[in-house]
Amino acid sequence: VQLQASGGGLVQAGGSLRLSCAASGRTFSTFTTYRTAWFRQAPGKEREFVARLNRSGDNTYYADSVQGRFTISRDNAKNTVYLQMNSLKPEDTAVYYCALRSRVSASVRAEDYDYWGQGTLVTVSS
Repeated sequence: VQLQASGGGLVQAGGSLRLSCAASGRTFSTFTTYRTAWFRQAPGKEREFVARLNRSGDNTYYADSVQGRFTISRDNAKNTVYLQMNSLKPEDTAVYYCALRSRVSASVRAEDYDYWGQGTLVTVSS
């Protein structure tokens, strides 16, 4: 399974970005069998959970730091998961990673996810 993340860039504080993550692969099974999530890693810090979404796309959970500003969504027809980021702050600066989890249960732990994208850099200037 390959995950291709895109949409990162440089934005001023208060601005918005939309990240995308497209899944593909010769042995890739149905996208709808996977839970999806976004994590991020700031320089010098550990990778942290940002948001997760269930298989059907109707149940979300967010880290307190992004609640009310970020929205995770998915388009199962396009095998793609999105992260809409609004009201961005300098502390949101990080490399953002998308991830897939094949287990039924939800998780916010990075080690519980099976597949990872390559990461896309988001830089928020003050």
